[in-house]
Amino acid sequence: MTTISENVIPVSRRAANDEMVAFAILTVLLLAVPLTGIYPFFIMLALCFALLACAFNLLIGYGGLLSFGHAMFLGTAGYFTAHALKVWGLAPEVGILVGVVGAAALSVLTGLIAIRRQGIYFAMITLALSQLLYFIYLQTPFTRGEDGIQGIPQGYLFGLFNLANSTVLYYVILAGFLFGFLTIYRTVNSPFGEVLKAIRENEPRAISLGYNTDQYKLLAYILSGTLAGFAGSLKVFVSQNASLTDVHWTMSGEIVLITLVGGLGTLFGPVVGAFVIIAMQQYLADFGQWVTVIQGAVFVVCVLTFRRGIIGEIGHLSRRRRH
Repeated sequence: MTTISENVIPVSRRAANDEMVAFAILTVLLLAVPLTGIYPFFIMLALCFALLACAFNLLIGYGGLLSFGHAMFLGTAGYFTAHALKVWGLAPEVGILVGVVGAAALSVLTGLIAIRRQGIYFAMITLALSQLLYFIYLQTPFTRGEDGIQGIPQGYLFGLFNLANSTVLYYVILAGFLFGFLTIYRTVNSPFGEVLKAIRENEPRAISLGYNTDQYKLLAYILSGTLAGFAGSLKVFVSQNASLTDVHWTMSGEIVLITLVGGLGTLFGPVVGAFVIIAMQQYLADFGQWVTVIQGAVFVVCVLTFRRGIIGEIGHLSRRRRH
């Protein structure tokens, strides 16, 4: 005789199935975007910020580490890729690699400094390091100061794909986003990800079980910074410039806003948050500086009405209906 428990799908397995279905739907919708006539620049920019927010969410949502300096990885990779493309004349794929390696090296260096602290102290150290890097880039000749690196050539990816074609570029950006998203998904649902969640929930308990928590947090920080750099390298091909805006602390604040609006600690929350915030910036541009005020109002409404974020609240309501 079968018992009730034998007929019930484990919660984790059910959640994984739901995530894969949602990912399949998201992929199909994104693949169909060029056929809809939607402005491709907006979608490509949103995908870059979605990957950036997903990388940030890996650190805070699953590792419990709040970084106020993730803009330094975005901006560093952008500068390195832009310089490699325009000054060195390297191929796009090599330029992306240069940017990602630069962000990875920076994440190792800053991670070794910041990871020794926790809570607000960790956040303040990352903010300080990010601002230090901002002033370095402001004075360094290769970044061209406040002018930034403009008119970056897009070139041919692997000598085959003309990135000057908006449709080709869109699918390249989409492929990069899907690669980064799946990397994060695999990380979160691996033994490494489970240890990260344990550290987030109760670090002393994880230490008592024999885990070197500082090592796990450092690895999560490096992976998060590297993927954030990958987003920065992709963004260069969309905007065709690299500027101080991407390194400034306000960019780090925007990453936090995107993640919280979409849903902290959820897989798809940062993606939804990125599309919401970037859509506001694009379609409310006529309001000028008031866009920032509107974003602040949206954030306040989110905090007061659905503190789990858009996807977090949807997931919570879905679980309540099942029970």
